[in-house]
Amino acid sequence: MNRTDRLYALVEELRAVSPRPRSARWLAHRFEVSSRTIERDIGALQQAGVPIWAETGRTGGYVVDRAHTLPPVNLTAAEAVAMAVALHRLGGGPFTEAGTTALRKLLAVMPPADAAEARRLAGRVHLIGGGPAAPVPAAVAGAVTARRVLRLGYADRAGAATERVVEPLGFLGNPWHWYLLAWCRLRDGLRAFRVDRIGSVTTLPEPVTRELRPGELDIPQHIVRQLTLA
Repeated sequence: MNRTDRLYALVEELRAVSPRPRSARWLAHRFEVSSRTIERDIGALQQAGVPIWAETGRTGGYVVDRAHTLPPVNLTAAEAVAMAVALHRLGGGPFTEAGTTALRKLLAVMPPADAAEARRLAGRVHLIGGGPAAPVPAAVAGAVTARRVLRLGYADRAGAATERVVEPLGFLGNPWHWYLLAWCRLRDGLRAFRVDRIGSVTTLPEPVTRELRPGELDIPQHIVRQLTLA
């Protein structure tokens, strides 16, 4: 998550629990950054005019004036794709059509560049069946969105630890697991890394320029569904 997205998310987190406070430590854990980073972000929001104040004491923390803040109207590209994945998991449920309509309305009010980026990001997500419920590490998800090379600490199926430098290209989900689809520089080829076997993630400054071609997935095409936005 980049800083701009985190600033919006901080305000929304504080709005959601207002008038209860959130401590810097709690927010740091939530957004996977240091408490000092949270304090700097809160200071930047206060300087921008967001009505946030600190409550002291053992149960204190930061509070936002809910009556004088408005939620953002637009989704980020990653948020739009998250909604599309959630809708896919609804299957044939009673609210599938309503959810698809809601997503279409939200896409319609997104800036064209953001909507285009959301569709590009959705094109990197491939699903088999309903897709898994298992979480994806934030650093991995962020690298696919930001198109940055990763250094992974990874355990293979035998449990042996390896270090890989990879170019993330997308995700594949089946009913049990998420896999990071990436070009592995060690193996000089496309590999699928099961995300629950990824022990550490370091984002490198080098951008990813490679694209995943449909024929590179060694899976029958009729089994894999590429995620699309309404």
